[in-house]
Amino acid sequence: MGLVWKIQFFWWSDRVYFDYRLRDPFFPDWLESPWTLRIAFVAAVMCGVGAAATTTRLVLTALTGVELVALSVLLVHQGSYNDMTFLTSWWTSLWCLWLCSQLDRNASAITASRGARLASVVLSLIMLGAAAGKWTSEYWSGNVLYEIYFRDRQFWLFDFLRERLGEAELKQFSMVHSRTVIVVETIAGMMLWCIPTRLSGWIGLMLMLLIPITNNWLLFSVTMSLIGLSWAAIRLSPTPTHRTVVSLSERRAS
Repeated sequence: MGLVWKIQFFWWSDRVYFDYRLRDPFFPDWLESPWTLRIAFVAAVMCGVGAAATTTRLVLTALTGVELVALSVLLVHQGSYNDMTFLTSWWTSLWCLWLCSQLDRNASAITASRGARLASVVLSLIMLGAAAGKWTSEYWSGNVLYEIYFRDRQFWLFDFLRERLGEAELKQFSMVHSRTVIVVETIAGMMLWCIPTRLSGWIGLMLMLLIPITNNWLLFSVTMSLIGLSWAAIRLSPTPTHRTVVSLSERRAS
């Protein structure tokens, strides 16, 4: 769903890459080619849609594996390496590939428990990475978010604030907002992996909904796969009965 949400922006940027070719000796020719970018994106979208339409383990595993390869190309291509949509989709696809590989192998309660914990680990990893990139003086002062969003971004929240706050007050609000984002992302990155998975899922779900709702609708392409992982952590979290089954199964295995 996140990749499908990206189609509108990708359709525009795809034409730009064909009209204005960039040359950089760092990238080999095939990672500069807009055709590589186009094929990888279309393949990732088609595999994701196909995986959503089947329940056969072999087909699911194959489609998820191809999607992971396509997303890996997008992570290193000149035209898409800096796009967080493909990073969050890559980690989610990796989780999905693991889950496909576990179907029909272990007791369902064990797979569910491990899947919930791994989903929480991925959420924690993404949040910690997002926080690490913001621990700079420019972000802490609020200048980065002020320039990107608060000063002239046309979005309901920023339009509302500009109508009611002067420039000095807007900069002050930007600083408080930026520091809140940094602290929340840091705490989430350090804690989501080790707290109860159901709680981790609900916190992740709330954060991943708040990010696009308060910043930019296009960011749903980044967070939608993480919303899915958050929901997986909630739904796969073991109930007291499941915990008993998992404990008994692990004892038998040992």
